[in-house]
Amino acid sequence: MQVPLQISLHGIAQSDALSNAIREKAEKLDRYYPHIMSCRVVLELANGRQRHGKQLTARIDLKVPGGEIVVTHQHDEDLQIALRDAFRAARRKLEDYARTQRGDVKRHTAPR
Repeated sequence: MQVPLQISLHGIAQSDALSNAIREKAEKLDRYYPHIMSCRVVLELANGRQRHGKQLTARIDLKVPGGEIVVTHQHDEDLQIALRDAFRAARRKLEDYARTQRGDVKRHTAPR
């Protein structure tokens, strides 16, 4: 990646293991689209009134040439699952964006 990774945690304790896991997942995204200009990961623990468990939100903002890719994923209880699912969704969006950039995706023309 050309710009360093930014990690923000809200309501979640900072740990080296968590930071390293995020860093590894972000570096893997570079395989699918090597022109990522910046990556910001925000993990948040919702503090609303809920009946069942904690609501965790993982948000990934990727800046790429010509656009921005944003993924938000929520999960009850498990931070690792929310993080895993968010990075999988980001990977799929990056792959789609790369296909569009290469011209592999057929674009529909406007009706005459």
